[in-house]
Order: sequence, then structure tokens, then C-alpha cells
Amino acid sequence: MPKIIAGIDVGSSKIATIIAQYSPEEAKINIIGSSSVPSSGIQKGQIVNIEEAVEGIISSVERAERMAGYSLSRVFISVGGAHIASQNSKGVVAVAEPEGEITSEDVKRVIEAARAVSLPSSREIIHCIPRFFTVDAQEGVKDPLGMSGVRLEVETHLITGSSTAIKNLVKCVSEVGADVEGLVFGGIAASEAVLTETEKELGVVLVDIGGGTTKIVIFLEGAPAYTSVLPIGARNVTNDLAIGLSLSIEAAEKLKIYLSEKKKETVLPREDEKEKKDLDEINLWEIGIEGEGKTVSRKTLVEGIIKPRLNEIFTMVGLEIKKSGFGGMTPSGLVLTGGGALTVGVIDSVKRTLSMPVRIGSPSGVFGLVDDILSPIYASLVGLVIYGVKSQGEETGRISFEKISRITQKIPGEGIYRKLVSLLKKFLP
Repeated sequence: MPKIIAGIDVGSSKIATIIAQYSPEEAKINIIGSSSVPSSGIQKGQIVNIEEAVEGIISSVERAERMAGYSLSRVFISVGGAHIASQNSKGVVAVAEPEGEITSEDVKRVIEAARAVSLPSSREIIHCIPRFFTVDAQEGVKDPLGMSGVRLEVETHLITGSSTAIKNLVKCVSEVGADVEGLVFGGIAASEAVLTETEKELGVVLVDIGGGTTKIVIFLEGAPAYTSVLPIGARNVTNDLAIGLSLSIEAAEKLKIYLSEKKKETVLPREDEKEKKDLDEINLWEIGIEGEGKTVSRKTLVEGIIKPRLNEIFTMVGLEIKKSGFGGMTPSGLVLTGGGALTVGVIDSVKRTLSMPVRIGSPSGVFGLVDDILSPIYASLVGLVIYGVKSQGEETGRISFEKISRITQKIPGEGIYRKLVSLLKKFLP
């Protein structure tokens, strides 16, 4: 029976909903519905007007439900905003049965021990992601299940957020009538959709440029090691265009999208100055912007207005990488995603500012109705369902093993059943 997994990405520029079917037999995620509406009541990833935000969420969810022919009951939601912070924490426990093997219960206990950090009452933990385990003196263990040892340690990456911001977000989503199945930091969701396992293992910086914020996640040895959110995004580029050309925000956004679209420019063997000028000039009226035939120079807009703002964003990203202490440990370079990754000149800006290899990350790993969503704009959205599938898979694997061991403990003839449990455990995820 296919499972339904849904996600809502509540962003500064759009509220998007996705509904997917997952059948464990095929191990395939099929998108059956998605929708996106412009957001209101949300600034820099945080809710500033609950009523407006609820209206946007309801509108987005209803559209996706109509497309999928399914009513949502449980959803994963993305969390963003400059209130997000991270830290690395260690946990240590003694293995329950030193003579036996490390069980999922020991792993659960050591992760709980790592969560026990001193946090202000206004903050709460969103993610506690194990980076690596240490069994006795053996470091760098990825999965300690089934290993023998006396002492189990874990190094985890904690992502925390403001309790108030999270409560407001959960309240808005619960107005739709769906339970919140899980909160996922937008950068972690995007990484599920756009990064390869090799990149995560070697070390990579994910930069997700949204409308109002830029999320940064640094991966080392397959797990996140540093997370941060900058209160600046692609909307700042739009604002600069609006101010520079005395346009409305809507017109400036239309112009930015027009500039960012890849044009097939016909290169003539010998261009004279007039033809070059014609290629450079953009008539605002022709692209649907009221301006009484006003013309602007493409070069002036890109070099004079857009590039300086992009350089500023990536200078701030560079400072965050330096602050993390992991600079120079990411040979896979930088992966750009989010709507801002489509801005004209963004690749050149990264190369000039950070001197790192760079690529644009588009979501992958999903099938079905994907024509509209396989774009960097929807990286976090697609990542939500991939994250949902992975987290549910982990739970079912763990529960089934625990249930079996609990039942067998009650039955006499312990030796046989222990062997049976250990045999079953080898085949369970």
C-alpha cells in the first residue's frame, strides 16, 4: 500500500505544497500534486501576520489537494529564518549489555545524551543529527548497530530555532486541519534533494538563496557540521533594481527574471557598434513593464546593480564559512540552489568572491508530476518529501526490530529466539 507524504514550504516569497506517494516495494517517490502561491504575512522566513500567512497556506494546500485528489492529514513543514542557529554536541553512554551487541536502544540513549545541552527557554532543538560514533576507542563509526563495545560516544549536529517562531508556524499550518508530522530546516531539506552522497562525503557547502534569507549548510564526511541563515536574499536584488530604475517591486521582479533567462544570442561574424548596442538595450515596454518605451542597458543593470549585491551576499557567505572553522575542508566546492540561484551572473560572482568550484543544484530523485518542480526554486519543497520518506523508513525499521525482540523476550527457549532476532536484524534496514 503506497504511503502518502506531504510537505509545505513556507517561504518569504512563496508558499508551496507538495503531495507524494511512496511505495516501499518500488522504492520510488511519485509526486501526485503540487502548488505554489505568492506568500504574504512572512518576512525573512518568519511569520509577521498570522491571518495573511494562514490564507496563503490554505490556498496553496487546497490547490495541491485538488490536483492530487487527496485530503492532507499529516505534513512535514520547512523552518527558516535568521533565528536558526547550530552547534555540535557530544553524548556518551555505557552499552547496556557489554557482553552482547550495541542495540538501537543504546543508539537512541546516546543521541538523547547529546541532546542534553543547556539552551535558553526561548529556543528549542529542531534537529539532532549524528555525525559519527565512537565505539570504545574506534572513531569514525557511521553505524554502530551490531558492533561489540562497552562505551558508546556520538558527535551530533544540533540545529536550534526560536520557540516563538516555531509555535507561530505550527499554529498557521494546523489551521489547515493537518497534523505537523515533523519540522525540517529548509537547508537540510534542500540538501536531500540536490546534493549527491559523494559531495556530502568529501565536503561541500550548500547555499540556498531564498527570497528573504540565505541558508548555509556545510557537510563534512557525509553529515552536516555547520548551519547558518543570513537575513538577506534574492528580494534584495529586486529592491535594488526597483530603486535604481524607479520601478514598482513587481516590475523589478519581472525585469530580473527576464535578465536571468538564458537568451540565445546570435553572434554575428563582424558586429558593428550599432548592432552591439541593440543587443544590449532592453525596451521595458516590450517585456510588459509600463515605461512609455523606456530603454535600459543590460550591461549597466547586470554590472552596476545586480553584481554588487550578489558580491555582498557571497562575501557574507564567505565570512560564515570562515566563522565555521571548516574553510578549506570542502573540496566539492559550493552548490547553489533556491530561487536566487537563477539570478543572472551568480556563478561569476561566486567564483570572483569565494574562489571555489560551483554548480547550480536542481532537485532530483522524484517521479510523476515533476515538470514544474524540478527547478532550484523548489529544492526545499522536493527535499521535504525525500526527508519524510527517509525518516519514516528509519522508524519502521527500528520499530519492527524492537517489537520482535520484545515478543521473543517473553517466550521461553531464549537462545533460539536470540539467534532468530539477530538473523532478522541482518535483513531489516
